[in-house]
Amino acid sequence: MGSIKEYFSEAAKGLKSLVDGMMVTGKEFVTPKITEQYPENRATLQISDRFRAELTLIYDKEGRHKCIGCGICQMNCPNGTIQLTTKMVDLPDGKKKRKLDKYMYDLGSCTFCMLCVTTCPQDALEFSNDFEQATFTRDSLVKQLNYRPEPKEEAVAAAPKPAMDPEKLAKIKEEALAKAAKIKAEREAAAAAAKGEESSTTPKAPKPEEPKAEAPKPEEPKAEASKPEEKKAEASTQEATKAEAPKPEEKKPEASKPE
Repeated sequence: MGSIKEYFSEAAKGLKSLVDGMMVTGKEFVTPKITEQYPENRATLQISDRFRAELTLIYDKEGRHKCIGCGICQMNCPNGTIQLTTKMVDLPDGKKKRKLDKYMYDLGSCTFCMLCVTTCPQDALEFSNDFEQATFTRDSLVKQLNYRPEPKEEAVAAAPKPAMDPEKLAKIKEEALAKAAKIKAEREAAAAAAKGEESSTTPKAPKPEEPKAEAPKPEEPKAEASKPEEKKAEASTQEATKAEAPKPEEKKPEASKPE
């Protein structure tokens, strides 16, 4: 009995799923068909505003964009799709400013992640919904976004300063002079006090003693002739030499011959 019940339950489920599928098919069978006649209907073709097709710079009515060349979009791009170059320009008021020179965008390597748009501090970027970007070469997918010529900046004349009341101006001058004199007096007093402290704390250096004239050295007495011991030694040596010397033979007197 159990197998028969399972058989009929599975058959009922299959029939139900078949009816559901046929209902969907019948509904679509009677629905009117819509065929896009592209590219003949380009003028009336509607693309969603959220469609991301190509990165572009936002220009105002005067032809200016908001990009300041900070490079945040270039750093946040995961594929290195964006390359920025900047330059320094002289403004009419004499100051210097860094401006965008070239904004290069490679559509062929873009992942359309929109990090560049969301992280731009000036809201200078957006994605257009122009999906017709097919080309025959990859080089044509590299585009310069700031292709429009920049309008010249007109020199803004500085507003004239309002004239000041003469009495007020004289009062300001007097206050400035008094303040300068007070500061000068304080500096002189501080310098004098510092000089007095240095003179009281630092001991005077002793005067160098003048070299005294050296007294003439007494002449050394001449050495005496000889000391007694030396005299005795000399005497003994002389006696010894005399004793050793041979005595001369005495000549005997010759006998007188007889005449």
